[in-house]
Amino acid sequence: MAAIAAVAWFLIHNTLANMQARGIKSGFDFLTQAAGFDIGESLYPFDSGESYLQAFLVGVTNTLRVAVVGIILATLLGTMLGVGRFSRNALVRGLCLCYVEFFRNIPVLLQLLLWYVVLTEVLPATDSAWTVGPFFLSKGGLNFPIPVWGTGQLWAAYGLLPGVLLGWFYRRWAVAKFEATGKPGSMVIMPLVIVLLASLAGWALGGAPTEFNRPIKGDFAIENGGALTPEFLAVLMGLTLYTASFIAEVIRGGISSVARGQGEAASALGLNRTQEMRLVMLPQALRVIIPPLTNQYLNLTKNSSLAVAIGYPDVVSIANTALNQTGRAVECISIVMLVYLSTSLGTALLMNWYNSRSAIKER
Repeated sequence: MAAIAAVAWFLIHNTLANMQARGIKSGFDFLTQAAGFDIGESLYPFDSGESYLQAFLVGVTNTLRVAVVGIILATLLGTMLGVGRFSRNALVRGLCLCYVEFFRNIPVLLQLLLWYVVLTEVLPATDSAWTVGPFFLSKGGLNFPIPVWGTGQLWAAYGLLPGVLLGWFYRRWAVAKFEATGKPGSMVIMPLVIVLLASLAGWALGGAPTEFNRPIKGDFAIENGGALTPEFLAVLMGLTLYTASFIAEVIRGGISSVARGQGEAASALGLNRTQEMRLVMLPQALRVIIPPLTNQYLNLTKNSSLAVAIGYPDVVSIANTALNQTGRAVECISIVMLVYLSTSLGTALLMNWYNSRSAIKER
């Protein structure tokens, strides 16, 4: 540790000395200066008069938005593909195998570029957008209705907290009942229903508003409502489809590690194929699945940095713009490294906690 600290101090000291000798400014004081550039996509308003710090925060939220949604979608898709590899239907098994071998053997950057070309070149223009109910899909992205924020939505958000607590207490009760009687209860569906009902109760107490801001076709673009840009959709689809192929193999390997006798015992007890997979095979495979699954989550988060290639304003894109304008290369790169280090360590800590919860406990 002392040797590492000494090397780090030498590198930092040498870099600062060389920069000072060449008259290059250093430090993070530029974060308080006006950014002077606009950001095409943000979860909250941003204009060029705001600081570089606000610009970096926009980039971080854009990165987290892709990473979190991508992890959820890739997990769901990868789990279905991994379980599908054990289907008794040869067509299902073959399709799952073809998907895995196709998507995991094409570089993710090429997949991002492919989806970006499809979304910006193949889809119709906004004046002839594909319409499905209140949804519009065109070269401008996906437009959809959003609720008009009011008291009802605020109370619905307030209802989430007691709903989460009630769902947590119900799950503890269901686990205790299962351990005492052996009768399985709903460990996932019912807690989710409780959270949903609590949120709906808050929405009802707030007046039950039903007004939506719906998108409409304008002269040059689709106006109003919510929108997902083609850059965001391309990044999300590319990362999700690519990572899901690796997660499918993780799930398949975990299930294969469970002794075949466990499945035969489940069949002897009268469990159908779905019950066997859900109640016997997957719970035992989790202790093998979670560690490599964590690696895939980390890979997806880090691969999101490739979004700069198609113009999505993630933290890397914001850092590149700030670097070109201020010349603070070391500082901008350090911020990017800190962001990805923090997200990776946070993900690893969360998954390690879940892994310890899923491990087999000796009695």
